[in-house]
Amino acid sequence: MERYHYSEEPDIAAFVPRPAPADPGLPPVVYAIDRERAPHYWFPRDCPRVIYAKGERTSEADRRALFGDTAASKVIAVENGWLERIRETKLYVYTFAGDSFRLLDGTAGYYVSEETVVPLRVEPVGDLLAKLLAEPLELRFMPCLHRLRDTVVASTADFSIIRFRNASPRIGC
Repeated sequence: MERYHYSEEPDIAAFVPRPAPADPGLPPVVYAIDRERAPHYWFPRDCPRVIYAKGERTSEADRRALFGDTAASKVIAVENGWLERIRETKLYVYTFAGDSFRLLDGTAGYYVSEETVVPLRVEPVGDLLAKLLAEPLELRFMPCLHRLRDTVVASTADFSIIRFRNASPRIGC
């Protein structure tokens, strides 16, 4: 099974394991994701985003509250201020053989390898907005992500919060 890594760099010859600042207990690793979560990474690297989806443990109340106004089972929310950067970003997908990767987080779709990994191929992703809009998800642009993040974290929905340290300040949200 193939695994994927997304980068704004078009010419990485090999991915060498490195420490994960967010998980200091983990040995140095190379991160990759599965196809299902690939759209979570069709953004500039530093773009903050809140992603949530219906899961097996999502309560009926949370289904109504979080998905009552959409037919999508997954929502990706980003701040309005990132729209132009998303339009302008040139992103590349690195495809890896999956044999050296192990699942680290099933909800987020994170896989890790403790070995140096050479990509099978690298290709431009293309128009990020067009790719996102072709997926069975809802893409939301919002002035502020803080309240949504708080709601999602307190819910029973599956979620992934990416690069939230880059979100606009909570003031005025």
